[in-house]
Amino acid sequence: MFNSTTSPWQNRSPGDLRILLDRIEPTPVEPALAAANAAWRDWARLGYEVRAACLRSVEADLRLASEELAHGIALETGKPLTEARGEMAAVLGKFALTFADAEKFLHPEIITGGPHPSEIRHIARGPAVVIGPFNFPLHLANGAIVPHLLAGNTVLFKPSPVGAVVARHYAECFRRHLPTGVFTLVQGGAQEGMAMCTDERVRAVCFTGSVNAGRAIAQAVASDFSKSLALEMGGKNALILLEDGDVAAAAKSAADGICATAGQRCNDTSRAIVHASLADEFCNALARELERYQPGDPCDPETNLGCLVNEAAHQRYAEALTAKGGEWITPGAAMKEYEGRPGYYVLPAARRWRILEEGLASPLIATELFAPLIDVYTATDDTDILRLHDATPFGLAASIYTASRKRFEELGRELRVGNLYANIPTTFSPSILPFGGCGLSGNGKPAGRGFIRYTTDEQAVQFGPGLE
Repeated sequence: MFNSTTSPWQNRSPGDLRILLDRIEPTPVEPALAAANAAWRDWARLGYEVRAACLRSVEADLRLASEELAHGIALETGKPLTEARGEMAAVLGKFALTFADAEKFLHPEIITGGPHPSEIRHIARGPAVVIGPFNFPLHLANGAIVPHLLAGNTVLFKPSPVGAVVARHYAECFRRHLPTGVFTLVQGGAQEGMAMCTDERVRAVCFTGSVNAGRAIAQAVASDFSKSLALEMGGKNALILLEDGDVAAAAKSAADGICATAGQRCNDTSRAIVHASLADEFCNALARELERYQPGDPCDPETNLGCLVNEAAHQRYAEALTAKGGEWITPGAAMKEYEGRPGYYVLPAARRWRILEEGLASPLIATELFAPLIDVYTATDDTDILRLHDATPFGLAASIYTASRKRFEELGRELRVGNLYANIPTTFSPSILPFGGCGLSGNGKPAGRGFIRYTTDEQAVQFGPGLE
């Protein structure tokens, strides 16, 4: 039996530290686990159509609460309201996508040509733990929650402590339409998360967050061979500008890619690898594009640059801006207040590395900062590009800017990333596609389209003679 030792906590809004949000009590883990385990077989037996109808009711409830939830995301995490509204649109869109995926992956497949009539069935696994991140406190968790529930599994949702208040509101929309124990919100920290992940009653885990936490979970559940584990972790994503690429478009994408969510996205563009013939032009264009991003109140729909999520993130960014090496294109700033509001405000930064070997030697090339800082590296040929690209252990996203489909295909096949784009920002990751990474970015189970493939066990069924 696991008991929580996490103390109650209250979040402050990173956009205005004077705003103290609701007090959150940690959730006792054992009763939550017991309830989820007791409920899953009955939930699975209800059948697909009944489960789908329940989830459509949840969807309708979330739609009614969408604007309030978006404001909650902005207030609690510092994400600009326009981005938070986009997150809620993705939350709602996930329902239709999951229903479509279920038609493809969940229904029995009839097999012909064998010695006996046969079919392949997809059966519910049992209780699933979904651990969400702070940067998309609802969307990324929702992408696993809805498929698991539709497949017949019960869900224990542990949000980031930084997004606990808005997660509570989100969870209420589910609990109103689902039987007891089918969906349980578990508030807490690492101890609560690990206790659930390692419990033998839990048959699936979906984690989105840091590499260190993901690695710890993977090691802790490694001996439970039948437990499904989906990891979606970090990124150090590169925009690659080839000699025939559109400089203006690449610079705009780079600025947009590092400023989205104030650099706190796993698919943010934190590196630009630029052909030497275009480097000066690109850096000048990038500096101009970054001027578009100015801090402001995250709850103001006009704000396009949000805050960092907490003091620790703000301090890391401040220290990164004083690091030696390279030269500043745009110096950036970490400010303790803006327009009279105390908070974790920032200005974006861009740094240039003129000498390839110096850039490769810097530990920053492989460090995910999670802040609005982009490093620009110069390459003279594809060998340089690949050396720079492969200098990081991550493999989430890369974007190649070129006018040539042939050049895109030649270089793209050498890049080990889960998401490869041509002339599109690395942050453009629509939910209609799978989303996952290689290396330290994840273990190949996508957080986007098609996740429902990992929610069930496959069962081969044969029908011999004598059945009526």
